[in-house]
Amino acid sequence: MAEVITVSALNHYVKMLLDANDILFDIALRGEIANFVQNARSGHCYFSLRDEASSVKAVMFRADARRLAFRPEEGMRVVVRCRVTLYERDGAFQLYVNDMFPDGIGAAQLALEQLKAKLEQEGLFAPEHKKPLPAFPKCIGVVTSKTGAALQDIRNVLTRRWPSVQLLLCPVTVQGFEAAQQVADAIRKLDQRKEVDEIIVARGGGSREDLWVFNAEVIARAAYRCKKPLISAIGHEIDYTILDFVADRRAPTPSAAAELAVPDREEMRAALAQLTRRLCGSVQAGLDDRRQMLDALASANVLQNPSAWLSPRRQALRNTVQSLTHSAERRILNEKNELAALSARLDAMSPLKVLSRGYAIVSDENGKVIKRTEDAKPGDVLTARVEDGAITVQVQKTEKREMTDA
Repeated sequence: MAEVITVSALNHYVKMLLDANDILFDIALRGEIANFVQNARSGHCYFSLRDEASSVKAVMFRADARRLAFRPEEGMRVVVRCRVTLYERDGAFQLYVNDMFPDGIGAAQLALEQLKAKLEQEGLFAPEHKKPLPAFPKCIGVVTSKTGAALQDIRNVLTRRWPSVQLLLCPVTVQGFEAAQQVADAIRKLDQRKEVDEIIVARGGGSREDLWVFNAEVIARAAYRCKKPLISAIGHEIDYTILDFVADRRAPTPSAAAELAVPDREEMRAALAQLTRRLCGSVQAGLDDRRQMLDALASANVLQNPSAWLSPRRQALRNTVQSLTHSAERRILNEKNELAALSARLDAMSPLKVLSRGYAIVSDENGKVIKRTEDAKPGDVLTARVEDGAITVQVQKTEKREMTDA
């Protein structure tokens, strides 16, 4: 009789078988989304993946769902990268999805338009965020396949146009599941290198599906955060990807990207030669102008006959000096006369002038001038100042004169 086991043991055993299978641990499945629900609180996505005959339940946890470049919708055909396992509690066979891609042009185009609208709304395409390319770069970082034709095209153009520039390659795969993350990581690495002046992200031509990896959101955000100027060169001129809208400059081909990145040595030489000719011409024209000025001065009357030019000016100077001298003398005489008149008036008002006519100024011991009889009393010693000195007197008596009307 077969061994009797519990349901839990059965589920656990089947889960162990599934988890131990290397093929089922990392597998890509194609199918159509059904019963899609995203939990508003946890952010986890629950859905079924189905084809014409079968269906399987799937879950995508929030951390993986946040990296999606599009919004999954009911009925959308997708390719998922997942791990096949068993949910032991319910015995439910299900997929743990860690990545998802649109399958087919219709679904892929819808996802692309959703991502473009999202990134444009966030400002990743805004012109004000575009950085100018350096005029004379010394080192250019390149993100591309080390075996692809794009790398050789870039090298050929750089060698021809600006051979002194250094090329720093950060090799990546340019298609497949791992390509998007590799390209984003390479952009970040080159952006951190101090010697790198600008970055080229390039891939040669291919089908639309081959170039689709450069529509990945992770690449777009890495390019937007890049502090170094970034040039995108994906496919051919008619091919456009999300990276082209985010990049600081877009080139139609890898060769065109190299031409944008560096100046042309021959064009610089031609421009330098033209500037040299213009400078020499400008200097020569300036010399010719000054030679003509010197010739004109040499033929002027002042140099041909300086005496004739100086004679009237010398006479005019003499006249001016003579006029100023006479004017100054007249003013000095007037000032002297005015000063003499003021001096005479001052002298007439001087007390000393009064003393010369026989008058005296009497003052007490404190120097106070005696003006009235009541200012002195008998016995006071007074000083009488006369023209040639002073006389000390003693008051015998005072007598007040009676004032009478005239």
